[in-house]
Amino acid sequence: MKVALLVESLTGNTWKAAELIAGNLQQEGWTITGLDPVKKPDHLALQAADLIVVGTWVHGAFIVGQSPWGIGNINALPAITGKRAATFCTFALNPGKTLGVMEKSVNRLGADVIGGMALHRAKIEAHSEEFAARLMSALAVA
Repeated sequence: MKVALLVESLTGNTWKAAELIAGNLQQEGWTITGLDPVKKPDHLALQAADLIVVGTWVHGAFIVGQSPWGIGNINALPAITGKRAATFCTFALNPGKTLGVMEKSVNRLGADVIGGMALHRAKIEAHSEEFAARLMSALAVA
């Protein structure tokens, strides 16, 4: 399986999560075609990938108004029609409806979103491993 990851990160937590997810997938024999910022996607990596993983961080006022940071950048990604995709977000207190918003955006790009996960910033390692395991499980069945 070939995977491209696109990430919006401010403090580095979301980028670290993407690196951990990529590492976990590589350990299982998956190929990472790209790990790039959402603003600068590697078009060849996207084209070569079977799965596109999009990650961002949650912003908002404590427990209200949470939304995915950089949703405009996600909406501006090139079409990924016919690709499977997954989303993740990193958060501190509450992810709110971030994953639902991200799923709609990635679906509008033409992808078939197979799932998503909110990763707590204090549990990045464990949650990244769990997300990678969920991806492998979902695609083994698909």
